Amino acid sequence: MTPTIGILGGGQLGLMLLQASIDWNLRVHVLDPDADAPCRHLCSQFTHGSLTDYDTVYRFGQAVDVLTIEIERVNVDALDALEREGKRVFPQPSVIRTIQDKRLQKQFYRDHGLLTADFILTENRADVAKSADFLPAFHKLGRDGYDGRGVQRIASVADVEKAFDAPGVLEKAVDFEKELAVIVARNERGDVSTFPTVEMVFHPELNLVEYLFAPADISAAVNEQAQNIARRTADAFGIVGLLAVELFLDKAGNVLINEVAPRPHNSGHHTIRANVTSQFEQHWRAILNYPLGDTTSYQPAAMVNLLGEDGHTGPARYEGLENLLALPGVFPFFYGKAITKPFRKMGHVTVMDTDLEQLREKVAIVRERIRVVSN
Repeated sequence: MTPTIGILGGGQLGLMLLQASIDWNLRVHVLDPDADAPCRHLCSQFTHGSLTDYDTVYRFGQAVDVLTIEIERVNVDALDALEREGKRVFPQPSVIRTIQDKRLQKQFYRDHGLLTADFILTENRADVAKSADFLPAFHKLGRDGYDGRGVQRIASVADVEKAFDAPGVLEKAVDFEKELAVIVARNERGDVSTFPTVEMVFHPELNLVEYLFAPADISAAVNEQAQNIARRTADAFGIVGLLAVELFLDKAGNVLINEVAPRPHNSGHHTIRANVTSQFEQHWRAILNYPLGDTTSYQPAAMVNLLGEDGHTGPARYEGLENLLALPGVFPFFYGKAITKPFRKMGHVTVMDTDLEQLREKVAIVRERIRVVSN
């Protein structure tokens, strides 16, 4: 009998999970606080409600056989209760609880011998002010930072006022060469599989991915480090499901963990077209304890995030779509968000080409030709 699966969160990640579920005829229920969430019309059953309210999450979880997430900001106490009662909750509540709090997350790396940037745990802005000799550094909120929010660069004591007056972590700035990511999957049997390492380019101000290239342009030795640290991290957590491991390649050639996400991730969107198994199908395989899929790439690929244009708020319109679709090897994916806002993630474009130089040229064209504006 096909299990009923619940997803906490009905945004774009839930949408892409749903699309992957259709091939297997999975019954999927979705809970989301947005009554017009992208998943609303595709899932078997949609529930409008809070992801952080204990009773709402608990009741939702009681009606499904397997429960998963597309966002970490969920009520873990409710998930704990459901797991104790025998519900299959993946990723496990203990994993989500650690990753929800960047302070716990960073300490986890240190405790498990996983190389990461040096850090200091802070309780308030005054603690940051006392750490002048540790600067330059990034101050990160312990909880509730997301998509670049909750991170401030503190270059010197003159920037201390930017620090958060709340529990956080002061992380030493890494002199890095590249930012990398590896998505790793692990099922209940402990089988582990990784996707090829990707190279991410971040928006200079928004602290979110603008575009990425897969595979990353790195040496075989660096790639081995990245793949190994991703596998070790997944095993250390004992996670069932996907784990996106964001990494720094420093100037000395060392690979360090930056942060992780226990779910499908922006750094794996290209896999829908570019790999034998997408990250979304792999997530289903992992949490249903099926054999993990082949992650081989068909050819080099890139992914460009489509962000709402600055100065545009209102009903979304995609300018340049016709020109974009005229390009070979270019595949747009829109998230079904009716309203655009400045820098809101509205979709992505996967770009593929066997020639790396042509791939980069196509990425430049995509970035120039399509814009998300309001009517």
